[in-house]
Amino acid sequence: MAAGATLSRMRADDTDGERPADTEAGAPASGTAVARRPAERDSRRPGPVTTMRDIASVTGVSQSTVSRVLNDAPTRVPIAPETRERVTLAARRLGYRPNPLARGLRGAATMLIGAVVRDFSDPFFAAAIEALAIEAMGRGYNVVLGHAHGRVDEGLALTAVLETRHCDAIVMLGDMQDQPRLLDDLRNTTIPVVALWQGTSPIEFPTMNVDERGGIHAGLRHLTELGHERIAFVSGLLPGDNWSRQDAYVEFMTGRFGGVPEGYVQQAPNTLVGGGEALRRLLDLSDAPTAVVTSTDLVAVGVLHAACSLGWTVPTQLSVVGFDDLVLAAHTVPALTTLRMPIAEIVAEGVKLVVGLARDSGASRAPRVTGFEPSLIVRQSTAVPPARR
Repeated sequence: MAAGATLSRMRADDTDGERPADTEAGAPASGTAVARRPAERDSRRPGPVTTMRDIASVTGVSQSTVSRVLNDAPTRVPIAPETRERVTLAARRLGYRPNPLARGLRGAATMLIGAVVRDFSDPFFAAAIEALAIEAMGRGYNVVLGHAHGRVDEGLALTAVLETRHCDAIVMLGDMQDQPRLLDDLRNTTIPVVALWQGTSPIEFPTMNVDERGGIHAGLRHLTELGHERIAFVSGLLPGDNWSRQDAYVEFMTGRFGGVPEGYVQQAPNTLVGGGEALRRLLDLSDAPTAVVTSTDLVAVGVLHAACSLGWTVPTQLSVVGFDDLVLAAHTVPALTTLRMPIAEIVAEGVKLVVGLARDSGASRAPRVTGFEPSLIVRQSTAVPPARR
């Protein structure tokens, strides 16, 4: 998806001048006749764009009242709850969508959140984008996407793309250490920025991170409690410089067993093929592992597939643990034991924070970290090692 694509379809707003304010909120403007109501549109058919004027005509109130209701603007004369409900229902029925550019030019909130995404091709970020869209829509916002995956010199002034669309705030998804130009743009933007899943990046914005070390340790404890000692690790190579999951594995194995056997750490592309190739190298070792922990579910699924192709039975001969708990993890054969990333919770907290910062210019944007714990989901890909049967 190209930078700047929107997740939600947006229609043009009415940019005509507003009528004079009502003398009595909710009533037609004095001296004006109520226009004939236009035929209600079938949202399934393409047609003229719905404007505030259409909504005013249907509801029998002035355009300025419609504007105040839809923009949730303060009024000197209270607008009756019944009028607000009538306007809101009419807007929904007619398929009204505000024009964010027109709102931005008027200095109003555009109700757009810009999302700078590390890598669209990674299933993890696909799930994160979906959660972001759902959470943003629940708060009345649409999402504009910018893709940061590519050459370093393409750190594309993505913020310029997002700012020209008058976003109210930006959410950064993923470790962007290898995008210095982008990070510099984000540091200098006037738009509030919140970062999610920053890995080992320096904390420069309000950030939501997961305890990757704790998650890897939980997966390894599960295996050692089953009796495994020969446990290998496959690290999926990701953009940036994030080795925290691999480092956590080395730390645990060193503390529990005094070190990591030679060849037990394999680095591979974060793909199905990468996971499969890494397992082949591990099984070629003279003392092959009885269990494999991976840095992502994507790599773990590649490991499962390669094990089947090579005639190794999971979990009878080999146990496998992933990380993230993507949708496909519950549907592999056997179903994958993994660490569940609290994607919805992290996104919800990030959107809540960035919307708050957008609405309150005085709120602190100081760098800080909110941590979340992954949880171990035990399925059918782990069991006691062969020697214990």
